[in-house]
Amino acid sequence: MILVDSSVWIDYFNGTVNRESDTLDSILGREPIVIGDLILAEVLQGFRNDLDFRTAKRLLMSFPIHPLVNTESALRSADLFRTLRKKGITIRKTVDTFIAVFCLDNGVPLLTSDREFRAFEKHCGLVLASR
Repeated sequence: MILVDSSVWIDYFNGTVNRESDTLDSILGREPIVIGDLILAEVLQGFRNDLDFRTAKRLLMSFPIHPLVNTESALRSADLFRTLRKKGITIRKTVDTFIAVFCLDNGVPLLTSDREFRAFEKHCGLVLASR
């Protein structure tokens, strides 16, 4: 099972060719993919065209959708953020800490092209797919 980050989905839907979008293309239908609810929102809010929105929504909703935020994950996210900040690393987006916490707590690798997750990999044990 792999959690695919919004950065990869956005590249995929925009036709951007890179290592991560190629990896996504190669695992579609072959490996279990999961989507986080916040990732679903991030990806779908970017569509301007209604037809593209509906097509993407239909595809994304075909995968299991997992909630990324609850009280426990909020507390873990704050702890993780503070741990990294003490090491001199500031995570810019709170959503990224929720994604990292979900992956860490569930043993799920993350497919992302967002470099910010490398801090979670290096200091927290996050497993990044396609690295």
